[in-house]
Formats: sequence, C-alpha cells, structure tokens
Amino acid sequence: MLNTSKAKGSRTERELLHMFWENDWMAIRVAGSGVMPFPCPDLLVGKKGKSLAIECKSGKTTRYIEEKQLNELIEFAKGYGAESWFGIRFNNMEWRFLKPKQLGRNSGKNFFISKELALKKGITFKRLLR
Repeated sequence: MLNTSKAKGSRTERELLHMFWENDWMAIRVAGSGVMPFPCPDLLVGKKGKSLAIECKSGKTTRYIEEKQLNELIEFAKGYGAESWFGIRFNNMEWRFLKPKQLGRNSGKNFFISKELALKKGITFKRLLR
C-alpha cells in the first residue's frame, strides 16, 4: 500500500521542479533523497551561476525538521557551492521559502515551519527567482 504522505511529498517536489523549468531554471529532483546514506537535497536548481539546494516540505499543518536533516542540507549546499533553502507548501497556500536560520525551534532538538512562520519570514517563489 502506498504511503499517502510520501506520495504527496513526491507530488509537491515534482510540482516545484516543473515551476523552476517553466521559469527557465535548470532543475533536478533527487528521488529517494531522504533514504540514501549521503546528504542531498530534494531539488537542486540553478541559473546563470546561482545554485539552490532545496529541501521540500508539504502538508496541512506545522512541519518538523530534525537537526540532522537541517545539518545535512547545509553540509551539501556548502560543499556544492549552493544556497540552502527549505521550500514549504501548506494546503491551499503558495510555496514559501526559508533559509535554515529562519526556521523555528521547539524546546527539543527539532526545528519547525508553521504556516504563520512561513508567511512572516518566508519569501515567495517569484522572489526566490531574483
């Protein structure tokens, strides 16, 4: 039986991939990025010397991110020479993008992106392309 949250995540990753291509950016999706033993983002995109490593999240409510996942994105982006970003699309909302330092942090070791945080600190897709 197909995991519906995993299927939704893959679907939103592909949606964002197409958005980049439609705006003349080169983009690849790293299928299975969350299960391979090496750090890698969900999407790697670039245009004219600008590279972005993007970890994609989607859902209805607040999304939590483990410190390990955050550090792996930063590590990959730094080694690749890319900017690290988290892309989030909550139901019935447009994509928003946050740098790792903009994520919220709970009392434990997890980071998070809530709808409120995404709207307050995140930038739109159009602004990301600048």
